[in-house]
Order: sequence, then C-alpha cells, then structure tokens
Amino acid sequence: MAAAATAETRTVDHATVVFDRLQRTYPDAGIQLDHRDAGELLVSVILSAQCTDVRVNLITPALFERYPDLRAFAAADVDELAEQIRTCGLFRNKARSIIGAAATIVDRHGGEVPRTREALMALPGIGRKSANVILSNAFGQDAFAVDTHVGRLARRLGFSDSPSPDRVERDVTALLPRERWSRAHHLLIWHGRRCCHARNPACERCPLADLCPSRR
Repeated sequence: MAAAATAETRTVDHATVVFDRLQRTYPDAGIQLDHRDAGELLVSVILSAQCTDVRVNLITPALFERYPDLRAFAAADVDELAEQIRTCGLFRNKARSIIGAAATIVDRHGGEVPRTREALMALPGIGRKSANVILSNAFGQDAFAVDTHVGRLARRLGFSDSPSPDRVERDVTALLPRERWSRAHHLLIWHGRRCCHARNPACERCPLADLCPSRR
C-alpha cells in the first residue's frame, strides 16, 4: 500500500507538518543498536543486515568483550567469529565483512573509523545506508539513511514514488533542512515499527491518518 507522490505531499510545508507531528509522538526516537563508540556501531550495523536490532544487542556484549576494539576484530579468526554471531544470520558473510572492514580501518585509517561517506562505503559490508547511519549516530553529521521502514513510509506518505533507496533519500532530504535529516530517519523507523507496519498498518490509531494519502 503506497501512494503516488503528489504536488500536495511533496512540499516543504507538508513534510514539516508530518515530521513535527512524529516528533511529538516519538520524542525519544533514536538508534536502537547499543554501542559505546564508532567501532562498535560499525560492527553492529554490519550485524544488523536482515536481522533485528534486538537480536544484535543480545550478541554484542559478549562479542565486544571478546574483541574490545577494531584491531582485535582485524586479527580475529573468521570461523571463530562466525560461530559467535551465528544467530544473526548470514553469519559467515558478516564475519568476513567485519574482519575486512576492521583490517582496512587499521591499515588505512590508523584504527579510527573514517568520517566520510566515501571512505566508509569503501569498507566491506558498508553501503550507503550503513554509512549514513554511522555518520549520523557516531559523528553527529547530517545524514538520512534509507532502510526498508524509511522507504516504505516515504512512499506511503507520498514523499517519494521510487523503490530506489538513493532516490528516496534525495526526495525526502529535498523537503527538509539538513539539521532535520538524521532525526527524520529515526522518526520514520519508529513509526514504521510501532504503527505503520508493512503488512497490517494500524491506520485507525495513526497520528498521521489525516495527512496520509495511503490511509485505509
């Protein structure tokens, strides 16, 4: 269920009303991946692919105790690491990505997670969405990450009519000032998880029902 973007829904004023209302509804919206620094967030983001944040948070305390920094991850045995993250799914690919990303950071960036999108996207396991999550949440940069929740809600709310995450990012960020991009990402995720579900959206209790062109 998605609405075509229209002249009415793709305006700065409409987007401002929508995100102001979401801000009032979810004042505590924020990242759900537990982390203490940029390195832990990078590892958690890789683990979160096709896996819930709840599941990732169950795994990472013991994982970060075993591997306390990126240098430790870079030196990890891939089979041992894969076994430790097995319940996250795609564990072998994720283990290789974590070790590869950590090794690249140690070799090319002195062990410090890079602060540019281009450098982050050059790391194994890190695409544009993941890079934006890291830039926003680890370094406080203005970035709008598009995951499945964000893309679904952007289309349902009429902000974009594209299935492409890159196009959704361009469409939504064109409607908001830069300083609202990171917050908008979290607000859409929280609304998607709590109300605007993929298969059975709770339109009857949605705070955006009167603004949403996709409402039932």
